[in-house]
Amino acid sequence: MTNLKYTSSILMTEFVTHDVKRFIIEKPKNYIFKPGQATEVAIKQEAWQKEKRPFTFTSLNEDQVLEFTIKSYPTKKYPDHEGVTEQLHTLKPGDKLILEEPWGTINYQGSGIFIAGGAGITPFIAIIRDLKNRHKIKGNRLFFSNKKAHDVILEKEFRNTFSSEDLLLTLTKETQTGYYAGRIDKNFLNKHVKNFKQNFYVCGPSAMVQDLKNILKKLGAKVDTIVFEK
Repeated sequence: MTNLKYTSSILMTEFVTHDVKRFIIEKPKNYIFKPGQATEVAIKQEAWQKEKRPFTFTSLNEDQVLEFTIKSYPTKKYPDHEGVTEQLHTLKPGDKLILEEPWGTINYQGSGIFIAGGAGITPFIAIIRDLKNRHKIKGNRLFFSNKKAHDVILEKEFRNTFSSEDLLLTLTKETQTGYYAGRIDKNFLNKHVKNFKQNFYVCGPSAMVQDLKNILKKLGAKVDTIVFEK
């Protein structure tokens, strides 16, 4: 099967946190995706167009444009990264990206608890927006861990989407009023989750995801109710 490629122009970029930008780009004709899906993206510049990276759509399929919400990982601070997100953050309207076909990452399987760490929130953004649009947010909760308050992506939107008891924002590197302190670990889950038989959606740094999978299973979650990015 041929993997189609599409060239789209950037229409707009803006910061949503100090190191995360939203990119609004042209939507190719007849381009269809589901909330939670991603695509491979490359910058259409000679030095970069072979450097594909996966990014999740944070727009909805019915939108007239595509949106990606992307954190920059500068190579000076993150030497394991190869500069793609850093270069993306330098792009301006009119610059072009190369997209491929959408593919599945995280599929919504019914109400449950979304657990995200940092930029791991991105696969959940479109799912949560879709649930809100369809008046189906009730019964879902979001546990979102970040280092500091200024790292929280789309905080205002999430506070407007979820009730206060269904949105738990936790900080690991500072203490602030209105946030929980510490990591999302066994004690945190035991305290804030009454039913471990529901669905859990987990995305974040690989070590966090692996730890949470093991913790959730020990607390009684079934393997087939833990959904994570593969």
